[in-house]
Amino acid sequence: MTRRSAWQVATGDRRALVALVVLLLLGGSSLLGPLVYQVDPLQMNLAQAGASPSAVHPLGADESGRDVLGRLLAGGRVSLAVGLLAMLVAVAFGGTLGAIAGYRGGWLDQLLMRFTDAALAIPMLFVVITVLTFLGPSVPTLVLAIGATSWMGAARVVRGELQVLRVQPYVEAARALGARGLPIIARHLVPHLVPTLLVAAALGVATAILMESALSFLGLGVQPPAASWGNMLSGAQAYLFSYPWLAIYPGVMILLTVVSVNLLGDAVRDSLHRE
Repeated sequence: MTRRSAWQVATGDRRALVALVVLLLLGGSSLLGPLVYQVDPLQMNLAQAGASPSAVHPLGADESGRDVLGRLLAGGRVSLAVGLLAMLVAVAFGGTLGAIAGYRGGWLDQLLMRFTDAALAIPMLFVVITVLTFLGPSVPTLVLAIGATSWMGAARVVRGELQVLRVQPYVEAARALGARGLPIIARHLVPHLVPTLLVAAALGVATAILMESALSFLGLGVQPPAASWGNMLSGAQAYLFSYPWLAIYPGVMILLTVVSVNLLGDAVRDSLHRE
């Protein structure tokens, strides 16, 4: 059975193709936008506080007179980076643990899965808030805290896939030829896990971005004056009636990113089920 690449899945599904285009636009504008739109997102101008969209400020200015478009671009880099890096931490740890459990089986599988179930029972947001309270909010701490509390889904998915793959004829043939443990996992099993890991990664990115936004909204995420979509939304809550666009723009960015990532993950998952 051949499995299609993520690119084939995305371009073959209209919803996934739209989601991919949206993500490329969001990521590309966040990375390359400052090269075109060279405005300091930290520069305050109280005379322009709350200015409506204009030629000078295409998306308006915030309560401190900072350019909203510049802050959206800067905040996008931070929010997307936190989401991607936290996902990598979660998938790397959870995927490794799930691979060990699924391949070895027996008492080790039971032990690791009970540990995973126990971790799932703990409220993730409470743990992350506790960690950030003790260690202090910063982007590296945020990435590690979110990643270290989001690995359980990847572990369970990879473990389930390995239980099916480890009894396939080509794995038995590799064992008969003397291969053991890590070489079998790396050479014969990991390539078949890539689509499954893509689904877990998509869900992980969406979860991490939402978590970063929630923590920034609570004042425990990215700290002002640095911008993220979450703390821009938090700062706008006091101005919902006077300057509503301050909340609309970052809210729309978060919504588009999370929905697009989930649509891509759903497309890959549906493709796996069809095959």
